Amino acid sequence: LFCKAADSAWIVSLYRLQKTFTVEEAVETIGFGRFHIALFLIMGSTGVAEAMEIMLIAVVGPVIRCEWQLGNWQVALVTTMVFFGYMISSVIFGVLADRYGRWKILFISFIWGAYFSLLTSFSPSYIWFVFLRTMVGCGVSGHAQGLIIKTEFLPTKYRGYMLPLSQVFWLAGSLLIIGLASVVNPTIGWRWLIRIASLPGIVLLLAFKFIPESARYNVSCGNDKAALATLQWIAKMNRSVMPEGKLVEPTDERRGRFKDLMDPKYLRTTLQLWIIWLGISFAYYGIILASAELLEKNLVCATGGGGTSKGDELGDYSEEIHSPCLCHHFAPSDYQIMIISTIGEIALNPLNILGINFLGRRLSLTITMGCTAVFFLLLNICTSTSGLIGFLFMLRALVSANFNTIYIYTAEVYPTIMRAVGLGTSGSVCRIGAMVAPFIAQVLMNASFLGALCLFASVCIVCAVSAFTLPIETRGRALQVGKPVFRSVRSEAGSCTAEGHRGSFL
Repeated sequence: LFCKAADSAWIVSLYRLQKTFTVEEAVETIGFGRFHIALFLIMGSTGVAEAMEIMLIAVVGPVIRCEWQLGNWQVALVTTMVFFGYMISSVIFGVLADRYGRWKILFISFIWGAYFSLLTSFSPSYIWFVFLRTMVGCGVSGHAQGLIIKTEFLPTKYRGYMLPLSQVFWLAGSLLIIGLASVVNPTIGWRWLIRIASLPGIVLLLAFKFIPESARYNVSCGNDKAALATLQWIAKMNRSVMPEGKLVEPTDERRGRFKDLMDPKYLRTTLQLWIIWLGISFAYYGIILASAELLEKNLVCATGGGGTSKGDELGDYSEEIHSPCLCHHFAPSDYQIMIISTIGEIALNPLNILGINFLGRRLSLTITMGCTAVFFLLLNICTSTSGLIGFLFMLRALVSANFNTIYIYTAEVYPTIMRAVGLGTSGSVCRIGAMVAPFIAQVLMNASFLGALCLFASVCIVCAVSAFTLPIETRGRALQVGKPVFRSVRSEAGSCTAEGHRGSFL
């Protein structure tokens, strides 16, 4: 009896010694709590800073056009160069984030962006303005690491709800910069507007100290101790418990490699995602810049459609529409229309969340991309100001829903060892669309309004087809860490047991 009792105790001790858990299991066990609310608020606020920096060009463009007597192509070039900087740095920051950590890259990118944004306000000429805004674009590209940190800390069932809600912060930043522009531009000038727009990024640098490095990143590079400490802190903050056993996860030295995206398992997904990202960005920034053009020059009724042209009512102003250096400041009513259309970015958020969680990421994106194409074509109808606002409102709502869905899908479909480089390269390709958009919305649209709209609609249709045929659906799917790895762990009792029973795609 004594021997049997000793054997039983030894078996129980050995079981406890060998019982292990992964970061995924820890995140699911801890659940959603106070830490995730703080994470949502702080990392979500990166969207406020990013939106203010990106949307700044739309409200500063008409002012610098007048101050420096710029042509359409020169105003378009400013936006293009911002996204050129974003495109180049997005890949670099993605690779560095997979190798050296998400938090570090996020912090560096905010310092970079705030510094060059402040310098932009002192630009002595157009050339300097373009160069410094390009540097700002480089910094802003690193803000995507905030989304990755949120994704890697959120339990599976909450990702489809919390990540789309982050759009609220982008909306807040967009509304804030438009509201500030309506007050600051006519009074103290665009230079002060840029200085004020850089403040949120500086303030956020102080808040980042409350957010730890991603536990998934730490275990992927072998720093299990730091990952465990982070998870224990989160459990304590959430008043929850950790799973029993020892944190065990394989280490993969092959982190942040671009060629992993070309692996046969992910090649098709990668290529289709690049097409979708490019098209979504092209449509998103196209409608933002087109809104400014429509308000500034009334292109709809002045270039084609029926009804009474506002240009006819304004006499000589209708002839100025085709002037290479049109100087026309926004009126208060123009800012109001921009605010109303911008609010549209959150109008479909509830439906978008339902679609993502019940229809799945792929089908939801297919539907919203198809509707985006339809509403682009509807813009050609010469209608009243209220009708124009309605079309712009719906377009902003749809393109925003597109971005919500593709951000979530991209962050979920790639494993931890290549998640940042996957999102980084997608963001880089995305900026190609953003670089082309100004020349379509601000140059081609002046020459052929219907031609520009047809181009936007065609790209959206291609994206809808690509979304529908994506090979992987990520709804309800646990975040992957790396490739299947089977390794042995020697217990303190001296036996060697294989961890093949874990068998999950780590």
